[in-house]
Amino acid sequence: MRKLFMWTSIVSLGLILIVLTVIISVHYWAHTEAGKVPPKTAVLLHAVHHNLVTTDMKPPQFFSKIETVNYTSEMIEIPVSDGTKIETKMYQPKAEGPHPIILYYHGGAFMEGYGDIHTHDNIVRALAARTDSIVISVNYRVAPAYPFPAAIEDSYDALVWAELNAWKIGGDPTNIAVVGDSAGGNIATVVSLMARDRQGPNIKAQALLYPLTTFQDIEFESRMKYNSGYYLLSRQVMMRARDTYTPDQSMWNLAYTSPLEAEHLYKLPPALVITAEFDPLRDEGEAYARRLAEHSVPVETIRYNGVMHGFISFYEVMYRGNHGLAQTAKFLKSSFEDKPVYQPYHLQVYNGTNGPTQVRDHIEAYAIGSFLIGKQGLSLFESQ
Repeated sequence: MRKLFMWTSIVSLGLILIVLTVIISVHYWAHTEAGKVPPKTAVLLHAVHHNLVTTDMKPPQFFSKIETVNYTSEMIEIPVSDGTKIETKMYQPKAEGPHPIILYYHGGAFMEGYGDIHTHDNIVRALAARTDSIVISVNYRVAPAYPFPAAIEDSYDALVWAELNAWKIGGDPTNIAVVGDSAGGNIATVVSLMARDRQGPNIKAQALLYPLTTFQDIEFESRMKYNSGYYLLSRQVMMRARDTYTPDQSMWNLAYTSPLEAEHLYKLPPALVITAEFDPLRDEGEAYARRLAEHSVPVETIRYNGVMHGFISFYEVMYRGNHGLAQTAKFLKSSFEDKPVYQPYHLQVYNGTNGPTQVRDHIEAYAIGSFLIGKQGLSLFESQ
């Protein structure tokens, strides 16, 4: 009996030590170079920077919510203006159409090796499921092999193709939207400008997720404060992107590279602009939203506090990411049904929620933290 008590005490003490180690570690990770972040953000940033997870890694089943599979998918090729073809992935609702059409432009710094239609497929799948739309994920060509304007011309050609072939694919040519994140957010709004200037397809809405809006050397506070790369986007990568995508400095001030610098933004589609607190692109995204409002464009702007650049890619394990994705789907669906009403510029700030959701977020953060500590410990053991 005494031995049983002794072993029970040892096991209990061991468990307490493990729990304390996890809690202390997570709280330590939460204190970052530019301020304190929420526990869930802390563990994900720690995991990414220690190569323990990637943005396109499948989440544990415990954390992920299964989306209803109400669509089919296939790889297709779209002809572009220089006579070649680009690869795209198209999701189509199983129900009979016609359905709205969404063109999705992935992020990735305009450069090879930083993102493609596969790394962003989880967002595209979710949008297809949540909007009951045809979603075409465009694999536009990137630098250094294809500098500006290849990416925007490919992206615009895909838009034109979608409108011309809408009925063939079960789509509605009068209900088209563009969506993009980061570099893809830049492309989405540039495609909107091109459609306006070229009298091209009518775009019902543009959803811009933490977009890059200018290549100019503007000293935005967020660029200076979060430029190290710890928050998943560095100043170094931004400079490399500019040098490879727009190698000639005269390109940096063009409306089709830096829409924030455009002479005017009248007659553009209603917009949703989502930004992240810990993101070097935060201020320029909000500045672009403000300019859209100044030019009579209906725009909804939401800043998510406590998260980093690219946070919607982690929507399966981050509540704020899932909330941002839900807001995107809601905006698109409402825009397809009714034209958004213009309101003066207003920045909404989302700080998360209290109660059960916050408690679950903390529990999941500690669970992920336990996994990461165990994985790091195993790696150290195997390296001996």
